[in-house]
Amino acid sequence: MKHAPLLAFALVALAAGCASTPPLRYTVPESPVAGPRLPSAFATVALREVALPAYAASDEIHIRTADGALAPAPAVLWADDPARAITADLARYLGRMTGATVAAEPWPFFERAAATLEVRVSDMLAEADGRFRLSGQYFVAPEQGRRGRSGSFAITTRIAPGGGPAAIAAARGEALRDLAALIAREGLR
Repeated sequence: MKHAPLLAFALVALAAGCASTPPLRYTVPESPVAGPRLPSAFATVALREVALPAYAASDEIHIRTADGALAPAPAVLWADDPARAITADLARYLGRMTGATVAAEPWPFFERAAATLEVRVSDMLAEADGRFRLSGQYFVAPEQGRRGRSGSFAITTRIAPGGGPAAIAAARGEALRDLAALIAREGLR
């Protein structure tokens, strides 16, 4: 039954696709942030729009099939533009975790940010085995006085069995929260 989450997802998508109604849209619920605050070396951080691969930047929710193909789920879409939503979620998580002022570019303040963060995602999708995968690189460029930092990430979260697209959305939220914690610990300290 390890394919149960994706089977349920496919059945919901198939049922929705048979009707002539508009596709269902899914938001990403906020994942709770727990643990002590992770101090940041930067009081302010400008976050560039997160770069996504073409399939992840579309409104379609993609899954990797058992044969390895990336397939959009029929009749279900993300509720918001993925790049904009992921950038906003990442900024919010980083701000809560570090206490720093983190905002997406264009930077909304008159004074420049102490550092600029760029995130490039290479993979972001639901896997056939019930995991959500998020991988790529991040780059932290201080405005002055410190050396830049970079790192790679490969985060997997579990998709709740039988949860369909809502479970994929929740897993994406957990993966972004985990990415924010990794960047706060390794890139902003």
